[in-house]
Amino acid sequence: AEYAGARKPVHIIEEPMAAAIGADLPVHEPSGNMIVDIGGGTTEIAVIALNGIVIDESIRVGGNELDQAVVQYFKKHHNLLIGSRTAERIKCEIGSAQKLDPELELSVKGRDLVTGVPKTRVVTSEDVREALRQGVNQIAAAVVRALEGTPPELGGDVLDRGIMLTGGGALLKGLDEYLRERTELPVFVAEDPLTAVVRGTGRVLESPEEYAAVLTS
Repeated sequence: AEYAGARKPVHIIEEPMAAAIGADLPVHEPSGNMIVDIGGGTTEIAVIALNGIVIDESIRVGGNELDQAVVQYFKKHHNLLIGSRTAERIKCEIGSAQKLDPELELSVKGRDLVTGVPKTRVVTSEDVREALRQGVNQIAAAVVRALEGTPPELGGDVLDRGIMLTGGGALLKGLDEYLRERTELPVFVAEDPLTAVVRGTGRVLESPEEYAAVLTS
């Protein structure tokens, strides 16, 4: 950024820290706060206390990976080739991490891999849930690993305060409930989770002195 002409000093803020600030978590306090930021390319899991990241777990599973899982599922089980934009729409409209009541259906257009001509298939939320299962399980396993590595005192804080979900992936239906069952901890979705990181970064820009301790340069 400096080489591009940005005025010095240039500061760096870690993505989970920005997400935590955007989700209104008290990052200045000595008590532990767990944030799970599910972005497009990665999922960042962190325990934050006293303006610092105590535990940081990152995996290359995010919204894009889940979209590709939907594409591959349709190829394998329906002989239907769909694009990534269609896969994202399917994920957002009928994708879920838990059973839905009622289950949903969606008409999907793609190219039949056998005949090569366009076809329409009706798919169910059970189909999409199966497609997303591996990615969702990987996210849950990473959360459990982060919890296992958290110091006992901060783990007690997380037990009381719960886990906050941010990022576009947090909008997947039933993900909070699924993680609640896997961890046996309270799990919450931030208000407008899609913009938590950018809102947190904006707050730091507005009050750089207040958040100086969370920045590196």
